[in-house]
Amino acid sequence: MPASMSPAEAWRTLREGNERFVSGTSVHPNQDSARRDELVGSQNPFCVIFGCSDSRLAAEIIFDLGLGDAFVVRSAGQVIDAAVLGSLEYAIDPLDVPLIVILGHDNCGAVTASVKAYSTGAMPEGFVRDLVERIMPSVIASQRNGVTGVNDTVVEHVKQTGKRLIETSQVIARAVDEGRTAVLGVCYRLGEGRAELVSGIGNV
Repeated sequence: MPASMSPAEAWRTLREGNERFVSGTSVHPNQDSARRDELVGSQNPFCVIFGCSDSRLAAEIIFDLGLGDAFVVRSAGQVIDAAVLGSLEYAIDPLDVPLIVILGHDNCGAVTASVKAYSTGAMPEGFVRDLVERIMPSVIASQRNGVTGVNDTVVEHVKQTGKRLIETSQVIARAVDEGRTAVLGVCYRLGEGRAELVSGIGNV
């Protein structure tokens, strides 16, 4: 893998890895002791994947990646908070990662809870309420567009999350404006294992 990639090259590498995973021909790259030794002193990931915490959404597996390939940030429903923003900004500067992938998936429990809260007016208890509150703007946007199903709402939430990253983080917005990185929205289909592109900000 080259020392540095363009956003387009990084996305092509992820697509190819996902195709191998879908077809059952994963090669499990960069997972041996030599790769482990190589990474002791530094890291040079070619992408950052900001995805849902769902146990079925293991980024390195579904994109057929290995050690040091991806900088992975996860939260339930891929919701944005200060810790997530700090992690993503670290990936952009100083790690200079050329691609941010926002990874949602169908049948997402956090989005399901948010759609239910919107429909019933009853918010969940504890800190799950915080997740729902952060996802609710995406649910409202979906409902205004006549979208009520959970999986279609997931797609809208992925798109909205990309927009919020650009609006909230000057570091990420500047990197996109300068062509150093791009932000892609991707939805993963649990049944078939395919990661589908649903949105893009920047040149890819």
